[in-house]
Amino acid sequence: MIGGENRLDLGGPDVNADLDTLATALYVTIDDDLTNHPEWAPQRPTVGIVPKLSDAELVTLGVLQALLGFTSEARFIRYAHTHLKSLFPYLPERPGYNKRLRAAATMMRHITATLARRCVSYTDDIWVVDSTPVECGRSRQTAKRSDLVGWATYGYSASHSRYFWGLRLHLIATPSGLPVAFALASAKDDERDIALEMISIDPALHRPQQTLIADKGYRSNEFEQRLADAGITLIRPAMKREQPRPLQRFLRPFRQIIESVNQTLKAGLDLERHGGRKPHGVTARILQRLLALTAAIWYNETTNQPGPARSLIAYDH
Repeated sequence: MIGGENRLDLGGPDVNADLDTLATALYVTIDDDLTNHPEWAPQRPTVGIVPKLSDAELVTLGVLQALLGFTSEARFIRYAHTHLKSLFPYLPERPGYNKRLRAAATMMRHITATLARRCVSYTDDIWVVDSTPVECGRSRQTAKRSDLVGWATYGYSASHSRYFWGLRLHLIATPSGLPVAFALASAKDDERDIALEMISIDPALHRPQQTLIADKGYRSNEFEQRLADAGITLIRPAMKREQPRPLQRFLRPFRQIIESVNQTLKAGLDLERHGGRKPHGVTARILQRLLALTAAIWYNETTNQPGPARSLIAYDH
């Protein structure tokens, strides 16, 4: 089982062996990190009932849900009670799981960042940046009455050639697909402003000799200059009236990488089927998927698994 005194014992035959091993390694790592950083965990009364499912077990359970492709928490909890009992000494019912996962957003963000920094590819001197739509509703009534009104807005999805109502996930990633920085913002917010904010928030991302590869939507003299001030060189397509820009030969292969990362989030981790209806719910569900991707890359890299580091094939069944 994962929790309790025998936390290193592997699960039974109901669990995919690769997923089982990843879950055990992830739980042990998260448990140690939360012991060293108790401030990451949600605040609880000093005197009260201790949760039967520890925070480390909760986050591990959330990662398993994302990797196994369950968009319904009710269905996942039913599956867990049948197939994951060998890993978890206690499993909550859906309402308790839902409530605790929503409260764990800050904790998941810290854990995602910590796992990313432990990856070999985190220090790669090339980044790719892009944003992808996170649709939150389609009917006019939803756009008028949803609790997301004011954050979610109408935006245009070039890949689908249509407008959508929702948010955008902004992502800076390494060529291996590892999320280095991310943000969830209104569909109308300027991509360049969000990218600069992501970099400015973390001083560790101000790296001399770093290269950022972007599409034409990031064209701006001010944007390029502010990146240069942080030690980052921007590579982007040249516009029709511009002279050919340096290093453009690297654009096509690296742009395909960020598209592949977005596809992993959307197809492999069901980003577009997040099901969130309130800000805390949407935030937690997106963080759950980013953590699952980061955990898979962390495990694949640290154990030298064959194939691309961002591959989820070994864990999605």
